[in-house]
Amino acid sequence: MTLLTVHPDNHPTPHTTPTPPAPPTPMPRLTTTVPREYVHRKSLAEVFLTGSEKTGDNHYTLTAQWPRTHTFYTTPHATHHDPLQAAETIRQTGLYLAHAELGVPLDHHFLMWNIHLTTHPQHLTIGPTPTDLTLTTTCTTLRYKGKRLADFTMHINITRNGHTTATGGGQFTCLTPTTYHRLRQPHTHQPTPTPPTTPTTTDPTPYGRHLPLDLVLTPTPTPHTWQLTPNPHHPILFDHTTDHIPGMVLLEAARQATHTHTHPTPTHLTTLHATFHRYTEHHTPTYITTTHTTSDTDTDTDTDTNSDGTGPTTTAPGTHTTHVTATQNNTTTFTAHLTTTPHT
Repeated sequence: MTLLTVHPDNHPTPHTTPTPPAPPTPMPRLTTTVPREYVHRKSLAEVFLTGSEKTGDNHYTLTAQWPRTHTFYTTPHATHHDPLQAAETIRQTGLYLAHAELGVPLDHHFLMWNIHLTTHPQHLTIGPTPTDLTLTTTCTTLRYKGKRLADFTMHINITRNGHTTATGGGQFTCLTPTTYHRLRQPHTHQPTPTPPTTPTTTDPTPYGRHLPLDLVLTPTPTPHTWQLTPNPHHPILFDHTTDHIPGMVLLEAARQATHTHTHPTPTHLTTLHATFHRYTEHHTPTYITTTHTTSDTDTDTDTDTNSDGTGPTTTAPGTHTTHVTATQNNTTTFTAHLTTTPHT
């Protein structure tokens, strides 16, 4: 009798289907800033926008965040956000929408012809956490050259926890690199000069700034007239190289000049209307002049205009109104109209 031996190798292990791994848990949507290139900033820390969603034809809802403290956008009393931070947020919103939503290439340049702003100080208070904002934005009067966006106007409403913090807007023109280079010759290669001597005062508080680096004005012998002397190495005002004085520097100059009229009384900047008539050049002396009025503290009959130009609003007693003009070679390059109210 013959015994048959069956070797285990003659019977391969039956094929089994491996159990698939459990699907990964979806990552939550996290908050981050928009790309810095979209708002023309070099430093990520200076990008305030955090997101955007299109909600209709030329209607957008954006989100933003302001830090509790900022190296430059601060107020003397340190209890409220700086109103010019709202102006910078408006500037960033216009550039972002142009690039991300309206098809303007990143290498294009912008002219900001004007900016207007109304703030509500009671909703600018600094809380225990960074301030999260919702920006409801509409772009109007879009003008095209062929398929390229050439000009648009933007209106914006900035809210915090459902309360209006600021409203405003501005008009922007978009320029191709070729057009900009032709427009700016020969200033496109103009080096940034060393500014004149900064104010020698040891007490810069009349300008609303506590650090000499932040001062952009130097007094002149003429009353209510200053020379514009920003430090070209300022990390915020000159975040990136420019061939002209940035618009935000001119707004800061207007605010500092206004502050000299109200010092030492603490005030809030409540409205701002600014027009950029032409480029303000680095290489030509710029002079800032002001005229100033104060409403009757015993009456409440003066009127002003809303930041969007829609109609009159009541001017509170004690409101300060300052008109600011920047000139180069006796030519106006920038004008602004600011109102401030007493800080309570």
